[in-house]
Amino acid sequence: MKNVLLSQLPNTLLVNPNKVFVSDKRTFSSTKETGTPEILFITSYPPRECGIATYSQDLMEVLSNKFNNSFNISICALEAGNAQYNYKSKPRYILNTSCESSYAKTAFRINRNTNIETVVIQHEFGFFAKNENDFQNFIEAINKPVIIVFHTVLPSPDSSVKQKVKAIVDVAASVIVMTNSSADILLRDYQAPIEKLNVIPHGTHLVPRLDKTLLKIKYNLSDRKVLSTFGLLSSGKSIETTLDALTTIVNQHPDVIFLIIGKTHPEVVKHEGEKYRTMLQQKVETLQLSHHVRFVNQYLPLPELLEYLQLTDVYLFTSKDQNQAVSGTFSYALSCGCPVVSTAIPHACEVLKNETGVIIDFEQPSQISNAVIKLLDDDNLRNRITSNALHRMASTAWENAALAHALVFEKFFDESIKLQFKIPAINFDHIKKMTTDFGIIQFSIINQPDIKSGYTIDDNARALVAFCQHYEITKEATDLQYIRIYLNFIKHCQQQEGNFLNYVNEAANFTEQNNENLEDSNGRAIWAVGYTLSLSNILSEDINNLAEQIMEKALTNVETIYSTRAMAFIIKGIYYAAKNNKTESYNFHIQVLADRLVQMYRHEATNSWNWFESYLTYGNSILPESLLCAWLATGNETYKLIAKSTFDFLLSKTFTDKNIHVISNKGWLHKEKKITIPPVGGEQPIDVAYTILALNKFYITFKDKSYQKKIEIAFNWFHGANHLHQIIYNPCTGGCYDGLEENYVNLNQGAESTVSYAMARLTVEKVLLRR
Repeated sequence: MKNVLLSQLPNTLLVNPNKVFVSDKRTFSSTKETGTPEILFITSYPPRECGIATYSQDLMEVLSNKFNNSFNISICALEAGNAQYNYKSKPRYILNTSCESSYAKTAFRINRNTNIETVVIQHEFGFFAKNENDFQNFIEAINKPVIIVFHTVLPSPDSSVKQKVKAIVDVAASVIVMTNSSADILLRDYQAPIEKLNVIPHGTHLVPRLDKTLLKIKYNLSDRKVLSTFGLLSSGKSIETTLDALTTIVNQHPDVIFLIIGKTHPEVVKHEGEKYRTMLQQKVETLQLSHHVRFVNQYLPLPELLEYLQLTDVYLFTSKDQNQAVSGTFSYALSCGCPVVSTAIPHACEVLKNETGVIIDFEQPSQISNAVIKLLDDDNLRNRITSNALHRMASTAWENAALAHALVFEKFFDESIKLQFKIPAINFDHIKKMTTDFGIIQFSIINQPDIKSGYTIDDNARALVAFCQHYEITKEATDLQYIRIYLNFIKHCQQQEGNFLNYVNEAANFTEQNNENLEDSNGRAIWAVGYTLSLSNILSEDINNLAEQIMEKALTNVETIYSTRAMAFIIKGIYYAAKNNKTESYNFHIQVLADRLVQMYRHEATNSWNWFESYLTYGNSILPESLLCAWLATGNETYKLIAKSTFDFLLSKTFTDKNIHVISNKGWLHKEKKITIPPVGGEQPIDVAYTILALNKFYITFKDKSYQKKIEIAFNWFHGANHLHQIIYNPCTGGCYDGLEENYVNLNQGAESTVSYAMARLTVEKVLLRR
């Protein structure tokens, strides 16, 4: 079998007939038999100062952080002319785009490297403007699948541009663009094959949503309304348009200051020096705006840039280029919650809909001033736009962009190689932020605790379990402080008769919501207290004594509880309490409640419906897990048999080979109702977490590897292995989003979801420790 090279490179490459990738025009072969595939990125790269360099660095960093042993990443850095850069780590290759021979030599070296499976090229016309034919020969010569990422897609091209782009697309195994508009242009104006196109939005950084007032103090901007723009400075930014608008704006809002953040573009400096910046500075003086304009003439480190954006009241994007497909600066501002006023580039027109921002015409100072004044006059409008922007941009987080890229790469991997998510470090930051001296707050607006939502025993019980899990693994002394807080909250909610109330307001008073059915909440409280007692040999005496008092009082009336899930939680709680203190009373309570579950099962189970109820709703895995605990405590084989058969039945309804789809409130699964297509959306982190806890208990008991495998599948749900391919866990805050809906993720990071993730993560940690 011959390898066909489409340039002057020597025809000396070996091929592996067992590994073939097919595109429209070419066959790609690889000599690599086994091992981890390598993805080569051909791109500008820091310290070269350009937007694509920053984009590539961010993407590659997240790809490396998100995936484990799935692929390696290497870099071919683009340079031009005599430019030389002091890279932190030397790229594998350098392609000098000004040198004809560099293209041929680099292609040859890439082909010779059998580790490289796929080549990703970040394409911008300016990179190859003087060597377009060399670039075309270069990509045709590469005998690997080539993925082209177009950063600019020109509409209504002339025949020359159209021919060049079509030639590039023809060679590419896959094409990535960042907006639907760009994809439409490629389809309409370049007749690109639709099967090659992938739309992956420009990635954005997850930010912790810092306090704006404190940030303004830090940067000496207190009592100022801040407008800002950032990016490498050039005349195409049209900053002067904003300066012309600023005179009108400051008449209405004299506390306004406009931040112009960024160095002049290095290529601009080469050709014209600081001519543009000097013009802007002179204009500021002429318009007498010195008190209202600040130049931040730096290429800011990312953390500092994100702080500037978070303190911004209105962000201004005023490009002159009507065909600019996408802007990283625009995307970053939106992800920081900035209300954006933008000229009508395709990216802005696509994103700034339905009160997500404001679109203006090009080079129209009056439209800028009108839009900014309207926003500054209306705090509610700015807040609505901020909320809408954050939700709109959630799917563009770098973690989601990395997953989308990886799914494209996976198409070219050997079938034996799969994507493996890295397990993030344990992070309790958001739980601690949500916790006061009294307990953990119920809800959060994005990642800001909402004290007005009050507290619940449900959340404090789960938080108690999570911190007990963490202390069991780490023995961190600070955990004891939180264990005491949550246990004291449960004590606060316990009534004289031994039962518990659930809802407590911010003033620590019980609310009218406690008129609702509270049996499940009582069950969760007993579970948490029992789990605490299971660690009595490592916890302090005061914690053990308080937990024992609560448990003894709570068990006086558990036999009056008939709620299915409440009984299951109580069985679990007593099972754990009995680990260090087995008593006849504990066994008696377990048997009474477990026998009730058995009776429910016998009443409902059929050959095709192996369950306790005539429907599957929420928290399903608690039921078989509780019967497994009952068997472990009593030795009653009936409990064991029903536990395993019902759990396996549940897993058959919620797992595929690659994914979990828990039963959701979008459509409970009913015994007599046949559903061919399960409803999408409404999936809650708590159900995934409870499934992982149950899987772990069943794996420990039966040593069935399929349970262990399902733990991995279920945990990956939090990190993007779900129907939206989006993260549910936020590694920046340590919080977990409140739900996975049909078309979006609920970005609020409340106590239930965040603590549920923590319990799942700590369970996975125990699995890892056992390996």
